[in-house]
Parts: sequence; C-alpha cells; structure tokens
Amino acid sequence: MSHLVPYGTVGSEAFLVFLHYSYTGKQKPSPPEVTTCVDEACSHDACRPAINYTLELMYASATFQMKELVSLVQRRLLNFVEKALVEDVIPILMASFHCQLSQLRSQCIQRVARSDLDSISLDRELPHEIVTEIKSLQVQSKPESTPDAMKVEPSNVESIRKIHKALDSDNVELLKLLLNESSVTLDDAYALHYACAYSDSKVVQEVLTLGLADVNLRNPRGYTVLRVAARRKDLSILVALLKKGSCVSDTTPDGQNALSICQRLTRRKDYHEKIVQGKESCVDVLEREMRTNSMSLNMSVSSQLTTDDLRTRLEIYELRVEAAKVLFPAEARVAIEKAEADSTSLYVSSSALKGPSGIRQEEDLNETPSVYIRILQLRLHAFVTTVEYGWRLFPHCSEVLDKFLDCEMPDVYFLEKGTEEEQRIKKARFLELKDDVQKAFNKDMAENNHSGFLSSVSSSSSSSRRDGLSHKVRKK
Repeated sequence: MSHLVPYGTVGSEAFLVFLHYSYTGKQKPSPPEVTTCVDEACSHDACRPAINYTLELMYASATFQMKELVSLVQRRLLNFVEKALVEDVIPILMASFHCQLSQLRSQCIQRVARSDLDSISLDRELPHEIVTEIKSLQVQSKPESTPDAMKVEPSNVESIRKIHKALDSDNVELLKLLLNESSVTLDDAYALHYACAYSDSKVVQEVLTLGLADVNLRNPRGYTVLRVAARRKDLSILVALLKKGSCVSDTTPDGQNALSICQRLTRRKDYHEKIVQGKESCVDVLEREMRTNSMSLNMSVSSQLTTDDLRTRLEIYELRVEAAKVLFPAEARVAIEKAEADSTSLYVSSSALKGPSGIRQEEDLNETPSVYIRILQLRLHAFVTTVEYGWRLFPHCSEVLDKFLDCEMPDVYFLEKGTEEEQRIKKARFLELKDDVQKAFNKDMAENNHSGFLSSVSSSSSSSRRDGLSHKVRKK
C-alpha cells in the first residue's frame, strides 16, 4: 500500500473494511481495538486512534476511487474537525489536501486559523499554499494583532531560526556556537520544545546534557516540554525528560497532563501488544511516574505530620497491605519482598515497633518522642513503598483492592453480623468481590506471564487465594 498511497498509510484493519464495502456495498463496524484509545475517560469520538483509522479508510477509498465511500468517510472526518484537538486536525487537513476534498479542507483551514498554533508549527507540518491561506484568514480576522502565539522581537527572529535549523541538522556543536554568539537562550527560542517535537531523540538528550534549558518551561500556548514529548510518544525522550526533573503532573490550559495526552494517542491494540511482548510503553512509564510522584508527595508530607496523624495514616496503609494479604496472598508477598529489597523492611526490627502480628500494639514509654516519630515515619515509608510496588507489579489486583477499601460496607468480611437484609447484601457483595478478585488475578497473571516477569507466583496461587479468602471469612 505504501507504493499506492505515498502520502498516507492504510492499516490492515482499515483495508479489510474497505474490501468488505467494495464487495458488499455495506460498511462493517469499526474495529474497536484500533479505533479506541487507552484512556478510560475518553468517549472515543475524536481521539487520535479514531481519527487515524478513519484517515486510513479515506486514503484507501480515494486511492481506489470509491466515490460513495469517500463521501461517507468525509462526513465522518467533518465531525472530528470541531471536536478534536487542533494538533489532530492537522493530519485531517493533510488528507483533504492529498485527496482533493475541498469541503473538508475548507473546514480544517478555518479551524486551524482560529487556533493558537504558532507559525513555526504550521511551516513545519503543512504545505506552503495551505499555510498562506491560513495566515491570510488570521490577518483578516485579527488585522491589528499578530496571529502568531510565539511573537518575538524582530532582532531575535533570525537567531531563533538559526537555532532551530541547527536542531534540524542534528548539529549540537553549531547550536553551542550560536548560543555563545547571541543573547538568545534555549528558553527564548523554546528550543527544547522544538527538539522534542521534531529532532532525533539523541539530539534531545544532547541538548538536555547541556543543562541550559528549563525542562518545565511553558511555551506561549501553556504547554510544557513533557506535554510536547507526550504527543511524540518517543519513550527515550520521555525517560530523559523525567530523569532531568520534568514534572509529570503539570497540566495544559485545558486540564490535560502528559499521561492523559499519551493515553488518548495510544491505540488499545498497540498497548496490548506491548504487554504481550513484555515491553514498557510510554503510558506505563508516565503512569508509574504519576504514582511515584503521589507517593513521594505523601512521604514529604509525613515529615510534617503530628504523631496522631502519622498513626492514622499508618493504620490506613497497614489495612491496605493486610487486605492485600487476604485477597492476593501470593501477589502481596511478592510486593512486600520487592519493597523490602529496595527500602526499609516492612517489619522493622525494633521490638518496640510491633506486636505479634507485625503491628505496633502500644507506645514504648522508654522511647523519646523524636525516636518514636522516626519509627512511625520509617514504617509508613515501608508500607507506602509496598503499596507502590503492588500497583507497579499487579495493577488489576491493586485496582480491585482500592475499590474494596472504598466500599460503603467495610465489615463485608463479617457476614454473620447485622440484620438479615444486611447479611444478604454483604453476602452478595462478597460474591461479587470474589469474582472481581479472580478476574483481576487472571489479567495480572496473563500480562506477567507474557513478560516472563512473575516467576515467584506459583500456578496454585488462584486456588490458595480462594481458599484463604473463604477461610478468613469463616474464621471471622
């Protein structure tokens, strides 16, 4: 297909749907694995996988001159234009240009002209004649103001242009010379944003090594460097930025962060293929960084908490780990062992810290307040680390556990307590919980087995977990 469609791509799923229409005259439903993203909050009516699939169908239809199908697909693309992010309108505009779809082209040009896309992005991503048309519309609508969000002093325009050209040619040595000869800095030129969008990943890492750019700088559109890199979906660039201190929780003016942006760009099919291959995706890296960030914040706050606050927070994490040991004994053991390998032991050796079950029973009066607080902080850190490893290694099991702990019936284990109606409700909820536990366990085991990762959880975990859960309930 690359020989027939030199200006676009046609995936196998889109081509099979096209063939089905060619032979039957009927449209097949869109394959969900290639038309939906991995963001659970997305309605999938204008995310990038939905747009890309429709574009593939358009390229196939236009190439083989199926006019009826071209008309149907064009209507679908027209629906995307106002709903999608302006960056995702650009490939639709390019398709309208290559397939000579005047109505679609006009709608896209108007949408881009109303946006805050800067002239550098337009020049990089669109043909000259389209850029000229867009800028003409912008001047007509705003004659007294600049249409360019990245307006700079005229004296610096040439210096910025040279910096970008140096990045285009992968010449970091030339970039250094330009910075020495000019008063314009990397931040003045938003050079790191530009490199993350258009340069080779090795060049991005070399620019980061210079230590001259702010990794959390926002461009005039309010976008951080990490946000730009998230759209690129280059794992090496994301990892390099995070190592240099890019803040993963920073949001765009419309409330999106790097993780949600990356999720809405990622097809479910591609995400699951990474899991099967045992490879880490951009979504995985950003999710882990978000959780780690959250855990780190919790620990930084713990140093300022009172003794009572520390005890309360510790009890919450202890309850979570104890619940995990009941619901997912084998998985909890792996998470605990991983945490103990990287952190203070979950069961700190101080005899003053724990009772027979590993939980502190009462305060030792021989301990000074400062020592006691430090012990609480260490123990809290150990439990937080364990919970974080649980999320990293067993995300589906951890999700079930969170939902269980948020349940309105915290005494769901005590099936014989309460009125007959309360007992009936609790038993029904408990059966649902067992089903959720089994499904989550199967998902995590499938993903972990594919990656060759979980050698310490035996094949008997499923039955031991069910037996252990039932035993705990009967005993209580």
